[in-house]
Amino acid sequence: MSDIHLGTLYVVATPIGNLEDLSPRAARVLGEVALVAAEDTRHTSRLLRHLGLSVPMLSLHEHNEAARVEQLDRRLLGGESIALVSDAGTPLISDPGFVLVRELRARGRRIVPVPGACALVAALCASGLPTDRFLFQGFLPAKGGARRQRLKDLALREETLVFYESPHRIRDALADIGAELGARRLVLARELTKSFETFLEGDAERLLACMQADPDQARGEFVIMVAGAEPKEGGDTASVEAHALLAALLDEGVGVKQAAAVAARLLGGAKKTWYGQAQALKEAR
Repeated sequence: MSDIHLGTLYVVATPIGNLEDLSPRAARVLGEVALVAAEDTRHTSRLLRHLGLSVPMLSLHEHNEAARVEQLDRRLLGGESIALVSDAGTPLISDPGFVLVRELRARGRRIVPVPGACALVAALCASGLPTDRFLFQGFLPAKGGARRQRLKDLALREETLVFYESPHRIRDALADIGAELGARRLVLARELTKSFETFLEGDAERLLACMQADPDQARGEFVIMVAGAEPKEGGDTASVEAHALLAALLDEGVGVKQAAAVAARLLGGAKKTWYGQAQALKEAR
């Protein structure tokens, strides 16, 4: 029995490479909705042709997402169901869709996830790194200074760190990871589910050497996974107290900037360092 309902927005995960990863449910929903809102209609049209579907499409990307809300909401109110898809994987995970989902949910519209492929999860489960706790940071900043500062802010986090990266910045990102986080164990997943899927393992220096020896290893889309910081032996009382202080301030509604200023005044250290820790704590909640 169909689970399409009037006025429903379906958030549909699509393959990240291998078309066999599209679920039967996702294929059915794509065939039953009145409209597909796609990050790139040209890209999604290839998937629809593969499925033998001819469904109207509308572009929805980071530059027009806010402007599309009213248009799509009118169609939902008119009884039409819509599928939201990104170019690959699960929408909203470092892809457009957050603004649309947030606004429609605030208006009481029905939002239904249709789960499936996600590069982050696929990479982690095959990495051999701890997965009980991890911190996903999306794409690192494009500019070197901001990228290095982000890595400094994450240096004490004990969870596995996960980033997405593009081919034209992968070498710079690895170099900065090595400089700021040291010789930690890294696992680099490349071209997941595709013909040239590769997992490289080692510290940043070793992975850069692999790319120097074989430039093809710098091609494709990447998931970078970095081992978390080693826990302090016997626990670090100062770190625990600092974490508790920041958490309490954030719980009371204090902003990240103000929390950092209070921590610096009470515990010492640079405001910038406390700001990074407070921001990371807020994002991890």
